[in-house]
Amino acid sequence: MDEALKDSESPSPAIEEENWTARDIILVIAAFALIVLLATGGFLYYQSTKPPTVTEGMQAPDFTYPVFGGGEATLSSFRGKVVLVNIWNTTCLECKKEMPLMEKEYQSLKNKPFEILAVSTDKDGATVIEPFVKKLVDENGVPIKLTFPVLMDTKNEVGSTYQTVRYPESFIVDREGKVAKIIIGRLTADDFLLINYLIES
Repeated sequence: MDEALKDSESPSPAIEEENWTARDIILVIAAFALIVLLATGGFLYYQSTKPPTVTEGMQAPDFTYPVFGGGEATLSSFRGKVVLVNIWNTTCLECKKEMPLMEKEYQSLKNKPFEILAVSTDKDGATVIEPFVKKLVDENGVPIKLTFPVLMDTKNEVGSTYQTVRYPESFIVDREGKVAKIIIGRLTADDFLLINYLIES
């Protein structure tokens, strides 16, 4: 009888197994909840610290960079003018091809409220920009000299701020400092028609 009593008092193996399984489930749920919480917190922190997406109609983010050849330039200092912010790199073939058109239009608009800020993202700055600009030629193979400001952003901060997706990428900024148009890829004559419209309006 004593043995029967002991057997009845000892926990059932099935019950022990069920209790262990339940504890495992609770631990898994708690770990999953912690992971979700950490991931959500990280995402919200990233969203709060990353720059806002630059879109047409929004205020163009300001910047200041050294100018190749001397001095520095700040975007907001050209308020009241239409500004073409051109983000490029010396390794970009399309950037090289659009430079003659930019210089030609810059000369034709030099007496107008217009400016070009061509921001190079080359990490080596003037070391690679100087030979690049010296080799520029137009469609007829005639050497050209750039007269618009070439800015040097050796840390590619402007690329992050403006969230560029490829080179070249340009932002037409109106007189009020707002982004009027975003151009991904090589500039065309049609883009300068818009610039002329904004200048005259």
